[in-house]
Amino acid sequence: MIIPLKPLHDQYKIKRVVVSTYQAVSGAGRKGIDDLKRTQNGKSPQKFPYSIYNNCLPHIDDFLDSGYTKEEIKMVNETQKIFSDDNIKVTATTVRVPVENCHSESVNVEFDKEFQLKDVRSMLSQAPGIVLRDDPKNNIYPLATAASGHDEVYVGRLRRDDTVNSGLNMFIVADNIRKGAATNTVEIAELLIKEGM
Repeated sequence: MIIPLKPLHDQYKIKRVVVSTYQAVSGAGRKGIDDLKRTQNGKSPQKFPYSIYNNCLPHIDDFLDSGYTKEEIKMVNETQKIFSDDNIKVTATTVRVPVENCHSESVNVEFDKEFQLKDVRSMLSQAPGIVLRDDPKNNIYPLATAASGHDEVYVGRLRRDDTVNSGLNMFIVADNIRKGAATNTVEIAELLIKEGM
C-alpha cells in the first residue's frame, strides 16, 4: 500500500486511509499454504481456526481488547511511521483469503489537497516499482495471478470517492513473498550501500 501512496502523499498530503486487505495464505507461511490444500481436500484446518478453502477469515494474528487484530494495528502504526506523520488517520480490516500467493488491498484515501484523476494516473504510471492496470471497461485491473512472481506493485480501479472533498479509491495487489519480504530486504540493502552506510 505504501509504494503507491508515497508519491500521492508527497503531492496531495494524506489525511486518512481506510484499507481492507485480502491476504494470501502464504502470508501465514508454509502452514497457511498447507491449510488451504488440506481444507480443499475436506480435512480439518491445523493453522487457521476455520477452513480457509472457499472461505474468508476476518482474522489475521491475535485479537486485541479493542476488537482490532495485531495485524490491523500494525498497518496503522507502520503507515504513520513510514510517512513520519502521526496525524495520518488509518483504519484497517485484514482478511485471510483462499489465494495461495499475493496480497490485495482495497484502499480509500482522503487528501488535504484537491486532485485530478488524470494527474494521479500519470503520477502512478511513472512511479518506480508500480504497474498501472486501470482500464476497467476492458477488464484491466490488478490481479493476484498477474502480480505473482513480480517485484512491482499493481495498482488500478482508480476512482473518486465523492463522499468526501478529496477522496480516492484504488485497488492494489503485490506478491507478498517477493515484495513484502525478499525484495524489500534487497532494496534496503542496495539503498544502504548507495548511501555509503
